[in-house]
Order: sequence, then C-alpha cells, then structure tokens
Amino acid sequence: MKKNKIDRSFYIKLAGLIALMGNLVLCVIKIVLSRLSGSLAVMGDGIDSATDSLIALTTIFVGKVVAKPGDKEHPWGHGRAETIATMILSFIIFLAGSEFLISSTKKLYQMIRDGSFSTANDLSFLAILASIISIAGKSILAMSQFILGKKSKSQMILANAKNMKSDIFMSLAILVGLSLSKIFKQPILDPIIAILISFCILKVACEIFCETNLELMDGNSDKELYKVLFEAVKSVNGVSNPHRARIRRIASYWDIDLDIEVDPKMTVHQAHEIAGKVERAIKESISDVYDVMVHIEPAGHANHHPKEQYGLSAESLS
Repeated sequence: MKKNKIDRSFYIKLAGLIALMGNLVLCVIKIVLSRLSGSLAVMGDGIDSATDSLIALTTIFVGKVVAKPGDKEHPWGHGRAETIATMILSFIIFLAGSEFLISSTKKLYQMIRDGSFSTANDLSFLAILASIISIAGKSILAMSQFILGKKSKSQMILANAKNMKSDIFMSLAILVGLSLSKIFKQPILDPIIAILISFCILKVACEIFCETNLELMDGNSDKELYKVLFEAVKSVNGVSNPHRARIRRIASYWDIDLDIEVDPKMTVHQAHEIAGKVERAIKESISDVYDVMVHIEPAGHANHHPKEQYGLSAESLS
C-alpha cells in the first residue's frame, strides 16, 4: 500500500509538471498572438490556458500533501486535500469564465453600437495560427493527463484531462469561427465566438464542482458499485441480509461500511472470522478499497434500531 501511494504521488506530480510547462508555453503564445492579431477569442483561449497553468501548480502541491501518511489529526490520511483543491479550482475556472463573458459581451455591444459589423480591421492569420497551435498542444497535454490520471487514479488529474479535452473542441471552434470571419470579413464573429467560449468554460467549472461536491458530501451515485458489494458479501458462507451499506470516496480510494447478520449461536471468534472473510471478499471484488468496517448482528435483528436504518440494502437498489 505504501509503494502504491508513493507511485501515485509521483504520477500526480509528473502530471502537474507536464501540464504546467505545456500550458505556460501555450498561454504565452496565445496571449502574444492575440495582442498582435487583435482577436478577443484567442485572448480568451489564452486566459483558459492560464487557468490550466494554475490547476497544474495546484496539482503539484496536492501531490505532496496526499503522499503524507495518516496522523493523529487525519486518521484517514490526506486524500481529501485533492478533493478540496479540485473544488477550489472549479471556482477559479468559473470566475475566469465569468469575467471573460462580461468583457466579450461588452465588446459585442460596442461593435453593435458603433455599427462595426464589417470593417477593414479583419482578423489576421496570426489568430488562426494561434488556434492551430492550441489544438496540437492541447491534444498532447490531454492525452498525457488521461494516461497519468488513470495510472494515479486521481480524480483531479482526470478532471483536468477532461477540461483539456473540452479545450481542444474550444480551439477547434475558434479556428472555424476565425477562418469564416477572415473569409467573409466579419470581425463581429470574434466576440460572438468569445462569448460561446465563456459558456464552455463555465460549463466545465460547473461539472467539476458537481462531481467534487458529491464526494465532499460523502455521496456515491454508482449503484453498480453497491451491487458488486452485495454480490461479494453473498459469496461468503454464513452471512445473511447485508444492509446499511455506505460507500464513500476518499480521493481515489473507497471507504465502506455495512452490517451483516450471522447465526446468533456463533461464538465471537467465529463471527469475527466471518467478518474477515467478508472484508477480503469485498477487497477482491472492488479495487482501491481504503477500509472496510463490518458490523455483526444476530440474524433476525436487522430492525431493532429503526432510527438507525440508513444506508442501502440489496432490495433498495431494485
């Protein structure tokens, strides 16, 4: 387990370094070319790369935190630092998208007010070049983040990879829009594209927020995982009525609680042995389990504390 945590920390930091260097290069290129070309859409793409650089910095920092073992104040380890950091990043991305939406809307309003729908100030080829470079760069970065995210099983890196994948489509949309803008000499398409980019950034921020919020609230919407859990428990002889099952995620690991019933005539030692078999069966069926807490009850006593009957049973999944 310790070796896996070290490897995971290495992959998280490596992903952060690759994303940081790559996004910094793309950010500088796009902002410089946006200034030279006068393209608001390319500037927005540059801002998006700047936020990705910030995400990468956070990833490197979090990689060091999650590698720390559990201590007196954090008996479950420091895995939730990754979740908290991802949540903070969703707010940063949302803020960047909101500010860019406001500036793009103001630019569009100004062009409509001044009647500059079609002017000689058509966008230069530099704006189109910036989009082509962005598509190529983001494709390489997204692929690297998906690979390292799967190796480290880090939700933060996978979320960043998802963000970069959406950036590819964003840059592609910019490329098409700017090309049409140059061909038909319609500069007004530039702020319109920028507004659409803003909504894409806001959408990514909201998706990341919803995913991390579910984890912070100890929620889990994966019913299939519960089905696998109950099948694993039923494979152990002497166990009946698994219930009050709760599965929560701590970074890339699962923390599992459940109650089972056994023959009330069993000795404590026999019941303990069965609980151990249940724990092993669960860990063999579900990967990356951090801990399993099995509560033993005598058969027929599942409803002796009605107010405590929270959690799921096999029947509640149907």
